Amino acid sequence: MYEPKQSVVAIVRNVITDICLVLGLFAGALGICLAVSARTYAARAVAECAELIQGSAGSRATVDPRALRDLAVVRYDALREMSGQLSFSVALLNAAGDGVVLSSINGRSETRTYAKIVLSGSGTQELSPEEERAVRSARLGAGLPGAEAPASVPVPGRPAPPWAAGTRHGTPIGNSRAV
Repeated sequence: MYEPKQSVVAIVRNVITDICLVLGLFAGALGICLAVSARTYAARAVAECAELIQGSAGSRATVDPRALRDLAVVRYDALREMSGQLSFSVALLNAAGDGVVLSSINGRSETRTYAKIVLSGSGTQELSPEEERAVRSARLGAGLPGAEAPASVPVPGRPAPPWAAGTRHGTPIGNSRAV
């Protein structure tokens, strides 16, 4: 009678061993699948970080193409009565060449400031030569132009703006005084 007990115990022991082997194989296969999945996820994250660093993340890019990124400042003497290049035009443009040109014309008694819209690198209103130079410099990434000819030099084939001839919209400014 003692022998059958041993055989039942041996059978149970063999079944438990077989179950442990199957569970071990299943756990090993599951571990390998999890490792492959984790490696794929990590590789994807590294590639996405590399794209973000290089600025080429596609639809999830960190740089807005509408953001102002190009800047140029052109300084000049707009009026004969002033020197020291106190007048200026600033172009602020995005990647598409859209933005604004701000111009400040400085005289002895007053300062006039103008803002003109720029679309695709061209003004919606006629731009002065200095404003055009600011837009061109911004589009080319020149920023602050170096040793260019002064902006007060007339451009051949282009009429001088009214303020360059010592007038303000046709009105002489020679006798104006600060208030």
